[in-house]
Amino acid sequence: MPELQSTNFHISSAVVATMPAATDKVLAELERMENVEVHGCERGKIVLVIEGTSTGMMGDCLSRISLLNGVIAANMVFEHVETESADR
Repeated sequence: MPELQSTNFHISSAVVATMPAATDKVLAELERMENVEVHGCERGKIVLVIEGTSTGMMGDCLSRISLLNGVIAANMVFEHVETESADR
């Protein structure tokens, strides 16, 4: 019987609260980050999606975002995991 190898794909949404004067700079930084996609921004609140291969990768990315100048808080809202299996 062939051995199955599975790959997990994690998709997470997050909300980032920024100081109003820093929102544009934070948005520019987020646009440069790999696996981060901004979906909306209003009154200093940024909604984004993070993609990766593990929960740890999601957490690391969110930690980097929370350390950006002008960020008040960065909170994960939802995480979904898709598993893809492939015959080896």
